[in-house]
Amino acid sequence: MIQAKEFVEAARNFGFGWYTGVPCSFLTPFINYVINDVQLRYISAANEGDAVAIAAGAAIASKPAVVMMQNSGLGNAVNPLTSLTYIFRIPLLLICTLRGDRLLQDEPQHELMGQITDKLLETMTVPWEFFPTDAAEIEPVLQRATAYMQQERRPYALIMRKGAISSMGYANAPHALTRSSIPERENSSSAHIQQSFFCDRKEQRVSRSEALARIVELTDPENTVIIATTGYTGRELFASKDSANHLYMVGSMGCASSMALGLSLARPDLKVVVIDGDGAALMRMGNFATIGTYGGANLTHILLDNEVHDSTGAQATVSTGISFAKIAEACGYGVTLAGDDPSLLDALFTADANNRPKFAHLKIRPGTLEKLPRPNLTPEAVLQRFMKHIRNS
Repeated sequence: MIQAKEFVEAARNFGFGWYTGVPCSFLTPFINYVINDVQLRYISAANEGDAVAIAAGAAIASKPAVVMMQNSGLGNAVNPLTSLTYIFRIPLLLICTLRGDRLLQDEPQHELMGQITDKLLETMTVPWEFFPTDAAEIEPVLQRATAYMQQERRPYALIMRKGAISSMGYANAPHALTRSSIPERENSSSAHIQQSFFCDRKEQRVSRSEALARIVELTDPENTVIIATTGYTGRELFASKDSANHLYMVGSMGCASSMALGLSLARPDLKVVVIDGDGAALMRMGNFATIGTYGGANLTHILLDNEVHDSTGAQATVSTGISFAKIAEACGYGVTLAGDDPSLLDALFTADANNRPKFAHLKIRPGTLEKLPRPNLTPEAVLQRFMKHIRNS
């Protein structure tokens, strides 16, 4: 058994200062210690997959990040671990608790995951070892983890058994929270919505490629990056104008906004624009609340909504009757716009968000370009070019 302070301070010496995740009772002393330290950053994610993507955004900004989760939530993280961090080669340190441990009498819902946690990580090619239980083991464990992460640029996991971290601090007192991980907002007033007229004929709406072209025109590549969600959005952005300040997501559906949040927090000097889709936004809608809580004015979230899963055959999504702008308003975004007039993009980029993120829900028509190309760079090459660009920004 070790003290939370022993591991966190050792990890700090290895450069780890960013933490995100979803709590587990095994992690209570660990998470509370991190939150209580004003020099460390903890982001409370809506689910474990979002936590992986948030941490990936911080890692892209050269901020070594730790993702903490219960193993019962590891399933929520499978998609971004296999189609985001693996494909793009983004190193993260995972700390995953072992509920359902064969050595424990645990709740029935943890039984199966307790038996397969190690196998699941191995199947995803995530190397792992047990979280240290002796102070002398901490530095060697971190050395092995960071050596792998630096060489392979992929995640490394530590599986934490119950009791690995002492529930008491050095003063033999519980690790109680002394500060909140939720930032205070200077102005708690609600966001404003500017609603424009929606036409009844979808064919009159702007196309995705036209909307993307306008977004590119409105952004300065020297101080702004654009992250495009998976599917036709990334491919059309590439076709419209390939640029070093563009990141084309592949897979990890719904994680673009989470990764954009992590990047925007790690680089507050950088303007981050994320282009979402209706299917992707519906898949991980919990991240609206996380963005509204933690996001700053340097984050702009644009949702292009054609009411279908376009790249898979145009099957309908349930977005037709959904007011994403009202959802964003309720979640704490500073500016929320909605409509089918592309001029709302111009209004979005000139609006004052009062140090909060901005959001626009633009209805577009279905369909894509003929002979739509795919990026001629690998995801890894796209990311390395992107990271070089933001280092120079």
